[in-house]
Amino acid sequence: MEKGNGCCFSSLSSIATLSSVAFVVILILVRVVHVIYSSGRPLSKRASKPVSTLIILGSGGHTAEMLNLLAVLQKDRFKPRFYIAAATDNMSLQKAILLENSLASESGTAVADTAQFMKIYRSREVGQSYITSIWTTLIAIVHALWLMIKIRPEVILCNGPGTCIPLCVIAFIFKVLGIRWSSIFYVESIARVRRLSLSGLLLYKLWLADQIFVQWPQLQQQYPRATYVGRLM
Repeated sequence: MEKGNGCCFSSLSSIATLSSVAFVVILILVRVVHVIYSSGRPLSKRASKPVSTLIILGSGGHTAEMLNLLAVLQKDRFKPRFYIAAATDNMSLQKAILLENSLASESGTAVADTAQFMKIYRSREVGQSYITSIWTTLIAIVHALWLMIKIRPEVILCNGPGTCIPLCVIAFIFKVLGIRWSSIFYVESIARVRRLSLSGLLLYKLWLADQIFVQWPQLQQQYPRATYVGRLM
């Protein structure tokens, strides 16, 4: 009898555990669906207040395009601004600092009041082996998590660099967990005429971005959830 009671108790315990796990999984899935469905709305609720903005810079053309985009951005609407570039990128943050210095001179404010500049580890350098990139990817994810906890942006702007992926993934997880709602806006490079870049494709397929903007009509036809906005650069 004791053996039979033990087996029965073990079975009930296993069923209860599986039911609890299933319940948690269902809750997470419901929350994920809610986050995806609600994407693109948060800014309208706080239209009169500035929103803290994370700007992810790539290198070369990515940075040039992003700075051109920032030139027409409503600066008083998107502040404070947090610029992030890869740790090995020595030029992008310098260009961003020049831009903010120019804006500060025009408005008579201090750069420290409106902008901060940070670096993030890259998951994989050009030519790096895939085996060693496993370790560097883990380091990059932990670093990205620390930066997101520190910054807690309301808006994320990015346009292609691979460094945006871990930051956007963590921002999406924060949404699901109710930690912070960050609206992610991705602007695809004008150089992408027929296909999204790898970063853009990941954000599109995984539903991570609130809005994806493309600059060529054929891109919008191929990716119908993207928004065609014409030439921005």
